Amino acid sequence: MVLPGHVVSPGRSAVLLGLLFGLAGTSTSAVTVALPELAGDLGISAATAAWMVSGYAVALAVATPTHGRLADMLGIRLPLCLGIGAMSVGALVAALAPNFTVLMVARVVQGAGAATIPVLATALISVRWSGPTQGAALGRVAGVSAILSALGPLLGGALEAVGGWRWAVALPVIGALAIPPLWRAAPAGGTGERIDRIGAVLVALAASGLVLLLQSPSAGAVAGTVGAVLLVVGAPLLALRVRARPHGFLPRDIVTNTTVLRSAFATAAVPASWFALLLGVPLAAASWGWTPLATGLLLVPAAAVGLVSPSISRTLLTRFGSRRCIALACPTAVVALLVAAAGGAFASPVLLALAVALVTVAFGTGQPAMISSVSRAVPVGQRGVALGIATLVFLTGASVGAALVGGLATVVGIPAAFCLLVVLPVAGLVALLAGGPDREVAPA
Repeated sequence: MVLPGHVVSPGRSAVLLGLLFGLAGTSTSAVTVALPELAGDLGISAATAAWMVSGYAVALAVATPTHGRLADMLGIRLPLCLGIGAMSVGALVAALAPNFTVLMVARVVQGAGAATIPVLATALISVRWSGPTQGAALGRVAGVSAILSALGPLLGGALEAVGGWRWAVALPVIGALAIPPLWRAAPAGGTGERIDRIGAVLVALAASGLVLLLQSPSAGAVAGTVGAVLLVVGAPLLALRVRARPHGFLPRDIVTNTTVLRSAFATAAVPASWFALLLGVPLAAASWGWTPLATGLLLVPAAAVGLVSPSISRTLLTRFGSRRCIALACPTAVVALLVAAAGGAFASPVLLALAVALVTVAFGTGQPAMISSVSRAVPVGQRGVALGIATLVFLTGASVGAALVGGLATVVGIPAAFCLLVVLPVAGLVALLAGGPDREVAPA
């Protein structure tokens, strides 16, 4: 289904949105390889430098529900384009930052802006197209995103070799080029409702607390303490707010929708596995004495897999439906983690490359399936906030994977950390299979 007055082809729009999604991912993967040089240049420790990754991840996860709700009220066009602009400006200021304080502020702005992309890009696809066309577009977004994210370490290593860490940090600036075509393509109409500011603040507090708490294995005790306090204070107040205002910032219909919650929690295990490998594989390669550029080349096969994942996703969604596709993605992530553990244990680059390729297939299948499932389970007027909540859970999964590998690798070793992470996709599969059939709202 194409809305009247819109002539942009699904393929071109999906590729553009996938590139933006990939840029949001490379803001982490491309920067990680440049952290040692960044720390030395700014005169800070490696642990302090790692906060630029954690701060970006927190802002990225926490801001997603807000952008989804704003899209419901104002339409997708303005929040999406402003978010892309904030991501680009934040990346530029971070690249030019004279000290770490300015760098951190810029990275938080960048993350808050980039948060528009996962939720509003998918909302744009789900609003504009349906049926096989929607599945094809969602698969293409995931495929292009997977390619660019898998190439992140290679791009970061190459940019660092050419111009230093500032070039690697500046990579997302090119996202600003997408603003004019997306301004023309995205719908502007919304419900016009006013935002529930108190609800928005409470969601941000609770989500920040959860993400910081999960980041604490790699971010440190201070982050864990702050996260625990925010979560203990914010979560009960948020529950009271939802009860008092069932149609507020966090609609009760969404947080009690079993299909939305089940799909989001199950699929969150896939980015957890993906980010775990994107962090753990470079750590393993570095322990062998590999350069950042060589590590990036190791992940090129995963980018090649991303080229074919759109067609795989489209075929699977059409044939099996979203729930079965998620059920397929979780075991694929399990296999990827076990293969990566074997690769780390036997110092096998081939096995590590195979593991990242497998988890890329899982991501390219699971993410479009989650979006399709959530979009079908809620009315059009609540689609933005539903996708925002689902994306918050999805990105929290990514934070869990990266944080657990970062925290466990120094304690039990990288192979054992990969083995322990298997519990996440297994738990996701159990959560998906529990309960009754998925809810589906008739299209308007």
